[in-house]
Amino acid sequence: MKLIITVVGRDRIGIIAAVTKILADNNVNILSINQNILDGFFNMILFAEASESTIKLVDLQQKLREQGESIGVEIKTQHQDIFDVMHKI
Repeated sequence: MKLIITVVGRDRIGIIAAVTKILADNNVNILSINQNILDGFFNMILFAEASESTIKLVDLQQKLREQGESIGVEIKTQHQDIFDVMHKI
């Protein structure tokens, strides 16, 4: 299962580390990561592969959402198929 993870919020130290630690702890492989900072706002899109992971998507979504709340950013995790359908023109 491929995932799209987006992170948005005020820039601070440790955002990438906080997100990628959860992924590593749950055997989710990062395929691509793109991040930038614009006028103090952090924005990241991460493409990941979770086929080796045993965690359910809903549980991973919750862990990442809670981590985001604890560090002051919004983290959304979607199955790639859902992301693709939502962003088709």
